[in-house]
Amino acid sequence: MLNVLFCGNDGVFDGFLTCALSMMMRTKSREPFSFHIFTMSLTRIDKRYTPIPDDHVRMFNQTVKEFNPKNTVKVTNVTALYEKELGKCPNEGAYCSPYTLIRLLADMVPGMPDKLLYLDADIMFNRDPHLLYDTDVSAVEYAAARDHYGKYLLYPNYVNAGVVLFNMKKCRETGLFTKARAELRRKMFLFADQTALIHATAKKKMLPQRFNDQKFLHDHTVVRHFSKRLFWLPFPHTENIKQWQVDKVHEIFRYHQFDDILDKYQELMKQMR
Repeated sequence: MLNVLFCGNDGVFDGFLTCALSMMMRTKSREPFSFHIFTMSLTRIDKRYTPIPDDHVRMFNQTVKEFNPKNTVKVTNVTALYEKELGKCPNEGAYCSPYTLIRLLADMVPGMPDKLLYLDADIMFNRDPHLLYDTDVSAVEYAAARDHYGKYLLYPNYVNAGVVLFNMKKCRETGLFTKARAELRRKMFLFADQTALIHATAKKKMLPQRFNDQKFLHDHTVVRHFSKRLFWLPFPHTENIKQWQVDKVHEIFRYHQFDDILDKYQELMKQMR
């Protein structure tokens, strides 16, 4: 079983769907996927912060089972857990949203597997996900790749937490998540969850950049992370283009490697309307 964790609300559902499609359409294995989704209601901060609705959960579940009837989806509403552990902490106004924090509750949710691949919503697999998932993490808390900009601006082994392969057994033993939550309650950080995770880490494995490529798409790229990117022309500026913005993926990035996946995504969304 290949175990995956997504965290968020309906605002990034398109990301969950396209990412899951990319995994299922790029794998050569018949091994089933187990998709875990953490969601929550936080309308006290923003009226848009509502859990993923049932109709989208049903569609996601039906879609993954089309590829393999043994694929599973489990959605967990972590609202109460979040409010108890992280509610009104200094990092609720993080650079993205409070939903970036809820991966750090994974040790408190019953039934989570011992090996777990956490993925941000803005991820696409260009090659077989087993190239990443089969990484041996038995002696470490997790494996992750360097942050494209952080490795220059901060320090060489500064990791990006958008793609993290967790050894949950080891994380429970070392208290990784407990320590990270304590950091979030203690002080506000620019890159909230990412910084807290790094501060709490006892031992990690560094992955090659091809497992979290935030800027380019090469033939050897396994994971393309559609995070905010710096463009130099026609003048220095940043763009935050996501994979579900299909026209921009074509026009600005000039990517067509994901067209089969994005065609399937657009077909599914039309059926929902």
